[in-house]
Amino acid sequence: MVAVLALYARSFGVGQSAIGAAIAVYGLARFLLAVPGGRLADAAGRRSVLALGGLVSAAGNLVCAYAPSYPLFIGGRFVAGAGAGLVLIGGQVVLADITTPANRGRTMAIYQGVFLFAVGVGPLPGGLLAERFGLASPFLVYAIAGTLAAAVGWFQIPETRAAPGSGAAVSAADLPAFAAQIRLLTGRIGFVLATLISLMIAVARTGALFNVIPVLARDRLGLSADRIGTGLALASLVGLVLIYPSGMLVDRVGRKLLIVPATLMSAAAMLVFLLAPSYGWFLAACVVWSLATGVSGPAPAAYAADVAPPGMNAAAMSTFRMLSDAGYVLGPLALGLITDVLGADAALATAAALLAAVAVLFARYAPETYRTR
Repeated sequence: MVAVLALYARSFGVGQSAIGAAIAVYGLARFLLAVPGGRLADAAGRRSVLALGGLVSAAGNLVCAYAPSYPLFIGGRFVAGAGAGLVLIGGQVVLADITTPANRGRTMAIYQGVFLFAVGVGPLPGGLLAERFGLASPFLVYAIAGTLAAAVGWFQIPETRAAPGSGAAVSAADLPAFAAQIRLLTGRIGFVLATLISLMIAVARTGALFNVIPVLARDRLGLSADRIGTGLALASLVGLVLIYPSGMLVDRVGRKLLIVPATLMSAAAMLVFLLAPSYGWFLAACVVWSLATGVSGPAPAAYAADVAPPGMNAAAMSTFRMLSDAGYVLGPLALGLITDVLGADAALATAAALLAAVAVLFARYAPETYRTR
């Protein structure tokens, strides 16, 4: 979708802000569906959520492909985002069900690595399809892929809601109501701080890396779009290479020992972007960012799953996902507003300060949940 979304939205004759809305509404749907998706996973089962998410995503993309107007296109994007949110929640809850603290980090690293690879490679077939068959064709292919994902979710993935030894095999009668589970989880300082770490990484990624930094690189360093794209692609590649080794480290040395320095490194990357005097320094900032996100990798999600009481995996992962996805909505809006009022330097400095602050809070107050030694 990345290769064609802005062009397709512009074909309705709308401005740049409306194009941004087509991007933001997808994240908004994921945010709003996170907790309901977790509750549905407990009530109807994990594979039901996966299958439903695939079908909803397919329906939303069909609406996008055949939308006669911009408002209907936006509605289709919201529906597609809701389906994607259900799939993401279902997948993470399944992982929490089938893992133990001893192997959770590397298992979630595999999941995240595949996700990052798909996000990175997706624009290539999307662009080729649009060039050969028109701007609507990627939406149609995405609808087919969503239907196939629904079939895999329903027919191939075993139900893990009561998997023996997973921590999910607790009678529903023995558990408090779903809302009470969420209140219990959000009363645990480690869980709150882990979600706050994930939220701030999302704010920095979507608000700074995707929104402010490309404009700053063009205006201050005179970089062309292809050179900016090369740097950001380098960041994705390095992060992808590091994701599984970081998962192994998370399972060996502990969650906290990676989360804190990696978050501080993310803050440092924002400052390097801010101060970069040349393209070489811009590339260095991209590498620092990718090292930080690659090292932290699955650690916050593994931490959130660690602190979930038995039987509360769905509540834990859906709440973690909801608060993390809030960063995808807040980041572009908040840092964009700061840029408009105070300038890009202030936006990047704010992102760096917030990342450093949550790292210090996590270091001070979050207990370690697992390490082998």
